[in-house]
Amino acid sequence: MTIAGHRLTRPAPGRLVMAGGAVLLLLYAAILLFATYDPALIGQLWFLPGIGMLAAVIANTSGTGGGVVFVPVFNALREHGVMTLDPLRVTAASMAIQSFGMTIGGLRWTDRLLHQPAAAASSGQAAVRPRDYALVIGAVLALALPALWAMQRLTIVDGHMILLGYKAFSIFLGLALIITTWTINHKRPERARLEPVDIAVLLLIAIPGGALTALFSVGIGELVALYLFIRHYPVLLCTGTACVISSVSALVGSIWHIEAGTMPWEIVLLAGPGAVFGAFLARPIALWLGAKRLKTLDGTWIVLSAVYLIVLNWVG
Repeated sequence: MTIAGHRLTRPAPGRLVMAGGAVLLLLYAAILLFATYDPALIGQLWFLPGIGMLAAVIANTSGTGGGVVFVPVFNALREHGVMTLDPLRVTAASMAIQSFGMTIGGLRWTDRLLHQPAAAASSGQAAVRPRDYALVIGAVLALALPALWAMQRLTIVDGHMILLGYKAFSIFLGLALIITTWTINHKRPERARLEPVDIAVLLLIAIPGGALTALFSVGIGELVALYLFIRHYPVLLCTGTACVISSVSALVGSIWHIEAGTMPWEIVLLAGPGAVFGAFLARPIALWLGAKRLKTLDGTWIVLSAVYLIVLNWVG
């Protein structure tokens, strides 16, 4: 590929992930050196790396949120008097963990984009054009990030009611994904080119998605992945772009929480490395599952996790 007479070479397979991992390692070292945390409390939270790994596998396999995995854990910590986190600190912890996990996951999927196997087309999988991949990410982030910043800094809303409404909508999307996967999209070939109507829809969901991410740490990536899955685009485009969008949103959103002093560093220090490991495993798991099984499991996870959160908030 050439631009203005200069030949551009793609990085060797895995090189992008290694570079991103090195940056995250430096970030983790900076947290160890400069953040304020309680070493004694870290000893009581020894199990969090495993939870972070599980959440990251779910999040980076599907491109949707795995944060609900932490909900019963945070509840148990509160009930046993180990650590009490208000909703703002829960969001901060989730964003920071995603900053590690979704970043590695996004880089893994992007590395796959740059080195797509030639056999993919013969197996019924459409190749993904890098320009479509970049267009989805750039278009969504251009509107989602300002919405995230604005929601964090300017607006006070009833997060409880918004969460219930958002999860009710997630149930609708999850069911729609399962139904379309086994009906209209069952034997239809995957879309090979991003259509203008889909860019328009993604721009429409970018602003509310960014606002939701500010409130709950998940939202925009889940909406992007579900919409593209329903529209029957390749897993690489759906999951890869959602992971990159979630990664950038989480990194940007974490800045406000660090400035506000709401970041529970003990959780981040333990769950962050687990999230990196889980994210590294996620891509081969997703490819092994295949598009239909992945979409079915993704839709089922969205529906069940949304129902769980709605019941939990309704009872609470």
